Amino acid sequence: MNLSIHSTFLPHTDAEASLAFYRDTLGFEVRNDVAYGGKRWITVGPAGQPGTSIVLTPAGITPGLTDDERRTIAEMMAKGTYAMIILASKDLDGTFERIQATGAEVIQEPTMQPYGVRDCAFRDPAGNHVRINEVR
Repeated sequence: MNLSIHSTFLPHTDAEASLAFYRDTLGFEVRNDVAYGGKRWITVGPAGQPGTSIVLTPAGITPGLTDDERRTIAEMMAKGTYAMIILASKDLDGTFERIQATGAEVIQEPTMQPYGVRDCAFRDPAGNHVRINEVR
């Protein structure tokens, strides 16, 4: 079996703000931008890696959710506990400085974790937790 990770989904609450973060702050390329029923699904990914994408999707859009479940999702997003993605960089300090300089919300400066990973963390405009691991 030969599987790869093709795409993952992160919720957004403001398509333009999320697009600006992933395109302008992180430097991802926009691969698709689909509007349907007054909502937007935006696919972004790292340049030169067309096989891996993030789909920024309207929060709470999953069919079958109750209003209570949508409220819970919104509350968790506001606290930054609903969704997370872990990215990687060979230049963690430089990446951190460039992202911080854009005004992105810093959760954690570059730190060596006790479990052996050096990383930093930000929140995207929807509250998603974006960690960046240092890779060598």
